[in-house]
Amino acid sequence: MEYQRKDIDNTTLLDLYQRMLKPRMIEEKMLILLRQGKISKWFSGIGQEAISVGVASALKAEEYILPMHRNLGVFTTRDIPLHRLFSQWQGKAGGFTKGRDRSFHFGTQGFKIVGMISHLGPQLGVADGIALADMLQNRPHVTAVFTGEGGTSEGDFHEALNIASVWQLPVLFCIENNGYGLSTPTSEQYRCKNLADKGVGYGMESYTIDGNNILDVYSKVNELCQRMRKKPGPVLLEFQTFRMRGHEEASGTKYVPDALMEEWGAKDPITNYESFLKEEGLWDQIKIDLLKAKIESEINEHLQLAFGEPQIDFIESVELKDVYKDFVYTEVRPNSAVENIRLVDAVSQGLRQSMEKYDDLVIMGQDIADYGGVFKVTEGFVDAFGKARVRNTPICESGIVAAAMGLSINGMKAVVEMQFADFASSGFNPIVNYLAKSHYRWGENADVVIRMPCGGDVGAGPFHSQTNEAWFTKTPGLKVAYPAFPYDAKGLLATAINDPNPVLFFEHKGLYRSIYQDVPTDYYTLPFGKAALLQEGDQITIVSFGAGIHWALETLENHPEIEADLIDLRTLMPLDVASIYTSIEKTGKLVILQEDSLFGGISSDISALVMENRFEYLDGPIKRVASLEMPIPFSKKLENGYLPKKRFVIALKELLAY
Repeated sequence: MEYQRKDIDNTTLLDLYQRMLKPRMIEEKMLILLRQGKISKWFSGIGQEAISVGVASALKAEEYILPMHRNLGVFTTRDIPLHRLFSQWQGKAGGFTKGRDRSFHFGTQGFKIVGMISHLGPQLGVADGIALADMLQNRPHVTAVFTGEGGTSEGDFHEALNIASVWQLPVLFCIENNGYGLSTPTSEQYRCKNLADKGVGYGMESYTIDGNNILDVYSKVNELCQRMRKKPGPVLLEFQTFRMRGHEEASGTKYVPDALMEEWGAKDPITNYESFLKEEGLWDQIKIDLLKAKIESEINEHLQLAFGEPQIDFIESVELKDVYKDFVYTEVRPNSAVENIRLVDAVSQGLRQSMEKYDDLVIMGQDIADYGGVFKVTEGFVDAFGKARVRNTPICESGIVAAAMGLSINGMKAVVEMQFADFASSGFNPIVNYLAKSHYRWGENADVVIRMPCGGDVGAGPFHSQTNEAWFTKTPGLKVAYPAFPYDAKGLLATAINDPNPVLFFEHKGLYRSIYQDVPTDYYTLPFGKAALLQEGDQITIVSFGAGIHWALETLENHPEIEADLIDLRTLMPLDVASIYTSIEKTGKLVILQEDSLFGGISSDISALVMENRFEYLDGPIKRVASLEMPIPFSKKLENGYLPKKRFVIALKELLAY
C-alpha cells in the first residue's frame, strides 16, 4: 500500500494511527465478551477503521456526523468516554438510550453524533436537514453521513442526494463499499462500475477512494471540507474497503471466497500504516507496545465501570413519560377583533402568524413557494418570509420528512406540507420510525408538524381522498390533531407548532372552503387533548371529528327531536376520554362516527375504552359508524355509498330506540 503524506505533520500522522488502533482493540475485546455472553450482538468494523477515523478527524468537533454500526472509530475519535459506550452495549443507564436501543442506535448532542436506525436510509435525509439548518444560520459547517453500498439501493439514498444537490447543501455522503450487504455481493446490488459514478446523475462532485488508506481518506476529506465550508455543496465519496467479519458475528463469512479474504487481509489499514510509520522513523515497536498497553488499560478500567453498573429496572411511569418531550401548554387568549373566514384561511393565518413568531421556523412542501400550494395555504408567504424559509421541495416525501427531523436536531422548527395526506405513505418510515421514536430512544425530540390535507366527499378517488389518521394514532410518540372548524384549526395549529413533539395535523379538504366562522385576527392557542361539547342533550352521546362533526350537525338539525351531546374530539392523540366518560354517565348511549373505514379506526379504541371503564353506565350497545371496508371510489354515487352519512342516521335512530 502506498502512502502519500503530503503536508500532514508528524503529530497528525501519529494521531491517526492511535485513533485507528483504539477501535480495533475495543472490537477485539468485544468479540471476547460476545463469546462470554456479556454483550448480545456485535457488528464488526475490523478492517474499515481508516474510513471512520479519517472522516471524523477531518471534521471539526462542532460539525455533525451520522455514522453506521461499523463506525466505532467515529465515536472514539470524538472522545466519547469508553464506559458510556460499554454501558450502551450492555443496555445500562450509563449509555445513551437508557437501555431502550442497542449498539450504535443512538445519538448524542454533546458529541454532535446522530446514530442510525435499522432502516438505514432516513439518516441521509436527516443529514440534509442538519446541513440546511447550518446554511440558514450562516454557520460554515459540513455534515458527514455514512451508508453502506447496500443502503445506496434504497429510495432514501436517491431522495437525499437529490435534495442536497438541488439545495446545494454542504453534506459529505460517505459510502462504505465493503463488498457485501449481509450476504448479497455488490454484483447483485448495482450495475454501475463505481458507486461514485451515481454522483454525476445528481450534478454533484464525487470520488472513489481507497478506504483502507488512512492518509488518502484523511487528506481528501480534509481538502473537501475546507472547500465546502467556504462554498457549500454536496460531495459523494465511495470508500472501497472490505468487511472482514460477518454482517454481525452470528452470520459468519462462509459465503465469502477464501481468496478474497486473503486479498483484503493483506490490505489491513492498521498493519500497513504501522509499517509506513516505522519506515518513516516515526514509530517503533517499543512505542507501539506501550501504546497498546495504555489502550488496554483504559479499556479494562472502563469495562469495570460498566460491569459495576446495575441493570436497569422497569418503571412504567418513567418509560411512558419519555415517549414525548415535556411540553407545558401556554394559553394565549384571542383578541376581541374577529373576521368571518374559511377553514383554509384560518390554517393559512395561523401558519403565517407562527412564521412571524418563530424566525427559525421553516416550511417545506411541493409547490408551496411562489405557487402557494395546491390549496393556496401559503400564498404570499414567499413575499413575506423569503424562499429560504418557504421551500419548494422535489417530489420526495421520505427525504423531506427526514430533513425536517434534521432541522429539529440542529435547533430549528419545521412544518412539512403533504400535498395530500394520502402521500404520507411515501414518507411513512421516517414518520413512524424516526420522528416518533427518537425522544424515547435517546432524548432527541422532533420539533416537526406535518400538515395533512385529507378527506373524501370531493370526488377525488382512491389516492386523493383518504382520511388516514389511524395510521398514526396507534404510533406512540406522535400527536394527532383533526380540527373541524376554522377557530379550532387556527388555535390548534399554533399549539402544534409550539409543541416540541411531532404532530400530524389533519385538515379536511372538503371543509377548506365550505365552513366559515368568526375567528380572532390575532395569534392565539388552544390546548391539545380537550374536546369541544357542541350541543347538549340527555338522550345519546355522539362522538366525532373532522367532516363527521358536520354530518352529525346536519343530522341533528334535520331531527330536532333528538337531544344529544355532540362531542368534537379536535385532537385524537392525546384523546379527551374524560369528556366522553362524563357524557356517557349522563346519556347512557354512545354512537361514534368516523369518516375512515371502520376496522382499526379511532372509533374502535373509543368503544373499547368506554366498555372497559364505563360499562355500568351503558343502556345499549355502542354503535360505530364508518365508511365501508374498501378503497374510496371516484364516482359520486359510489362515493356516497362508501361514506357513512346515511348509515349514521339509521344507526342513531336504532340506538335511540333500543
